[in-house]
Amino acid sequence: MTTASTTTAPTLIGSVQRALRLLEAVGAHQDGAPAKQLAREAGLPLPTTYHLLRTLAHEGYLRRENGVFVLGAAAERMSGRAAEESRRGRLNDSLARWCDELGAPVYCAVYREGEIELVAVADSAATPAVDEWAPFAETGHAHALGQCLLGQLDEEAREDHLLRHPVRPLTRYSVRDRPVLLERLRSMERMKPVIERQEYALGTVCAAIPITAGSAVAAMAISLPLDRQDQLLPAVEQLRGEVARLLRSFVFSISI
Repeated sequence: MTTASTTTAPTLIGSVQRALRLLEAVGAHQDGAPAKQLAREAGLPLPTTYHLLRTLAHEGYLRRENGVFVLGAAAERMSGRAAEESRRGRLNDSLARWCDELGAPVYCAVYREGEIELVAVADSAATPAVDEWAPFAETGHAHALGQCLLGQLDEEAREDHLLRHPVRPLTRYSVRDRPVLLERLRSMERMKPVIERQEYALGTVCAAIPITAGSAVAAMAISLPLDRQDQLLPAVEQLRGEVARLLRSFVFSISI
């Protein structure tokens, strides 16, 4: 009596494999390549290559220009998403490492299309992130990340944001009105940490640093319980050094 194997061989679809090999062959040529060359490089019969090329072009993965085939919009979107996921993964890995080293949650936010967007947070059971009890995107005036981002905007963009998201006190320590906030933002020193003490959440202090990466308006921050506030400035300065090394090691693009 024989016993059926618990391991099942994968079902491979030959046409998909051939199409993928053809896409790889096209992707290897920045200026495109003709069908006969692609057939040789992909190891495919010429009739099969023509059929696949027509199908891939019809679906937008390839396009034909001046007798050669180049990647189409659909393939470029896939490539862009892959690169974006790679950047997101590297960012998340860096934030998690910094969280462990600093003993504090680490945040990254960007100002995109007129809104504050929190793109990544790293925390732990021992060092939990601040609870978003009030909508983060709407209360930039009350937290260090938001103030750091607003401080990087020009006057017109800043006024527009505050018209859409009016200043309102969240705690007894919060900035009280727009004129006071605007004066604070104008007095900020370039590239200096932005400190916020219990303005967003009672019992919490935060510090944010601006991130200079191309045209992106971005910032990173840490938060600590009030009884550890003496550690805030040393920790954010350590974060600044880590970010500077990251910026030197690869092109840091926040486009997620």
